[in-house]
Amino acid sequence: MAPDARMKRPLLAALAFFAVVAAPWAQPSVAPEAATGRTVRPVAAARNFMAVAANPIAAATGRDVLSRGGSAVDAAIAMQFVLNVVEPQSSGIGGGGFMLVRDGRSGALLSLDGRETAPAAARPDRFLRPDGTPVPFREAVPTGRAVGVPGVVRLLEEAHRRSGRLPWPELVVPAIRLAEDGFLVSPRLAGLLSRETALRADPLAASVFFEADGRPKGAGTLLRNPALAETLRRIAHGGAAAFHEGRIAAEIVAAAGRGPAPSDMTLDDLRGYRVVEREPVCGTYRLHRVCGMGPPSSGGIAVLQMLAFLEPHDLAAMGPGPRVAHLFTEAGRLAFADRNLWVADPDFASVPVEGLLDRGYLGTRAALIDPARSMGRAEPGDPPRRRGALPAFGASEESGTTHFAAVDREGGIAAMTSSIEDAFGARIMTAGGFLLNNQLTDFSFVPEAEGRPVANRPEGGKRPRSSMAPVIVFDREGRPVLVAGSAGGATIIGSVARTVVEVLDFGRDPQQAVDAGHAMSLNGPTLLERGTEAETWKSALEAMGHAPVPTDITSGTQAIRIGPDGLAGGADGRREGAALGD
Repeated sequence: MAPDARMKRPLLAALAFFAVVAAPWAQPSVAPEAATGRTVRPVAAARNFMAVAANPIAAATGRDVLSRGGSAVDAAIAMQFVLNVVEPQSSGIGGGGFMLVRDGRSGALLSLDGRETAPAAARPDRFLRPDGTPVPFREAVPTGRAVGVPGVVRLLEEAHRRSGRLPWPELVVPAIRLAEDGFLVSPRLAGLLSRETALRADPLAASVFFEADGRPKGAGTLLRNPALAETLRRIAHGGAAAFHEGRIAAEIVAAAGRGPAPSDMTLDDLRGYRVVEREPVCGTYRLHRVCGMGPPSSGGIAVLQMLAFLEPHDLAAMGPGPRVAHLFTEAGRLAFADRNLWVADPDFASVPVEGLLDRGYLGTRAALIDPARSMGRAEPGDPPRRRGALPAFGASEESGTTHFAAVDREGGIAAMTSSIEDAFGARIMTAGGFLLNNQLTDFSFVPEAEGRPVANRPEGGKRPRSSMAPVIVFDREGRPVLVAGSAGGATIIGSVARTVVEVLDFGRDPQQAVDAGHAMSLNGPTLLERGTEAETWKSALEAMGHAPVPTDITSGTQAIRIGPDGLAGGADGRREGAALGD
């Protein structure tokens, strides 16, 4: 789609509106939490508007856009471009994402799918060895074969076409300046670089993220990426067409075609990519209505199922503790059993969305939860109205993900979860200075099971299943009261569902909610977040038949609560983000 007239304003004129400074790295004010050693942040408060992101530079950019009268979508666009620069391990223009938008004037809810697609030449045996066995996941990740056709730029442009107010070029300027002038490497980025091996093998990536002697850039080091700045200038002037055609597209195809397992992506794949408007999936929880993303993301359905399974229980009376953790992890087992079997790209498989959210079906599944004893492992259900749906099978492992959101002064909302899948994606950088995703490893590596084709198998033009779960919660009058989402791969689902419970059932503010310790199950062991209150519930859960496993869960949950007195925001203390507003 060609950029509109607003996108043609000279880029230099836009520069005057922004003064995003690559200042010394600064975290929001925090205090130590004696029991766990984590940091505790005060909840952020604002009256008129708010932006929240996993990086404070991005959050400040969103706040600045909102202060100038930009819409929530404008703020999300600017934050995504900045995150590509300062949080390159998690998301960017080389990846994809999902965005929920609420129009502040009409109240209409829009759900946009910017998920990556497989190249047209992709076949179901994409990740099989010659002997028919699947390639190990970690072996498949850093290859061109894992790269999907990126969708983020087209997604942002489509959202801007519908709900943008400020000119498109102005929204790209902050990222251009950061890429050109440089920013100081954050502790999280430095830590990930210090453990990274595959990224060093890519000469272009090594020249950006590592010193001349091969050492990774440390925290506080100035990182510049002039190639990315030039790419962003092209996008600022030419919109998504400049990304999906011409020089940038050719650089993507060339980069993905390098290495021992090259991609079969073509220029036609990039040129033909389209954003899809999907029907939001919605359900009730107590007196609220919760809406999220439908397939090809499994996140919205799974979150709604978990909440439905929890609804018969008085969680508020129980309070946070092992009893609620037991119920929550049992709900997760049931939701993941269904998610892993039934959810895939709805353009290629008949996904029984209505059946999976049918109140009668959910009630039958909820009755399988024993309040005193774990079921161990849940079996998938047989939802109504499934119309011959194929099994999906398998679990995705995305981790290079971020979530950000904005609420504008008119009540407009944009909630976006964006990803390049693994940390640093496929470890392939284009000549244009950005990393490519490895999202195709979210497909099932095994294309057949029990003699039947697997719904989430690779196919040309198909979108792999995701766990991304941006949600907006409404009260009984239809007013938005909570916006939430998370990073963390398959743990996104539990993180988002838990945030809803923490706010609605326990009355916690968004910062307390996103910082609460995790206890969840992906239909395997009961995962207890190490170093949090959840780990202290181990013995009690064992007595209820669980097999608890203390582990690190690096969620990246961001939330904004909307009330009559204004906005309250929380940014996950496990990462470096901030909630900022006015």
